[in-house]
Amino acid sequence: MSYQIFTDSCSDLPLEFVEKHKIAIISMIISIDGKEYSDDLGKTFNRNQFFQQLKEGKQATTSQINIGTYYEAFKPFVEKSEPILYLAFSSGLSGSYNNAVSAVQMLEDKFGTVDITVIDTKAACLGEGLLVYQAALMKEQGKTLTEVAQWVENHKMNLHSWVTVDDLKHLERGGRISSVAATMGSLLSVKPIIVVTPEGTLEPVAKVRGRKKSLHYLVDKTVEGLRDPENQTIIVGHVGVPEEAEEVKKELSEKVKVKEILVYPYGPTIAAHTGFGSMAVFSFGEVRV
Repeated sequence: MSYQIFTDSCSDLPLEFVEKHKIAIISMIISIDGKEYSDDLGKTFNRNQFFQQLKEGKQATTSQINIGTYYEAFKPFVEKSEPILYLAFSSGLSGSYNNAVSAVQMLEDKFGTVDITVIDTKAACLGEGLLVYQAALMKEQGKTLTEVAQWVENHKMNLHSWVTVDDLKHLERGGRISSVAATMGSLLSVKPIIVVTPEGTLEPVAKVRGRKKSLHYLVDKTVEGLRDPENQTIIVGHVGVPEEAEEVKKELSEKVKVKEILVYPYGPTIAAHTGFGSMAVFSFGEVRV
């Protein structure tokens, strides 16, 4: 039986991939310079222009996906009895997952039993995207919704997300570090290393002096934790620094042989919180850090 894979724009996969694999996207809303935009993976949103605004120090805010948006997105599939598998942005970082669950309950109240599976990926950015990527490929291979959902549940805690940021002010605004720590860190060129925890939250786990050392750290930790590398897809994500992302890809490929290494930009929703110059490497290891 056919089914529809849904995710949200925080998965940050390229529009070309999403359209090719017929993945349904629910968009977050971003506000910058007094204007609201829909994060539609670049379909109508100029991502590079947004990155430039961040580089210039402009602040952006984001809004979680509300219950009504989920309800309206899911409803047409319920009406034609097509099952849904929704891979959601981490509940540790947004209320969107809970809103999706509430929308499913509302649909059940109206239609009775509905065939919607909602999975909290406990992941963000292209880490969430990597789970969606694998799910889409499995669906094309003929795997059922149940098989794909079970795979995601079984493997989401093996997802490794190694992240660094270049501008500490964004972490300060998000309440991740104090203003004093942000100022001192900027003066000393300290770059925090951040992971996505098993609870799906962000946690700083190390501090590295200098940009190059921070990127080497991402590579080393990724290689150290890899599981079954020759069958793995690694995704390198970045905000406005494609040349550096390619250097990270090159360093990874020199240190370990993997199936493929993809380089993609973050979407604007995640970039709004990490700032220009953020870099991340996503892969599968034994257990989450």
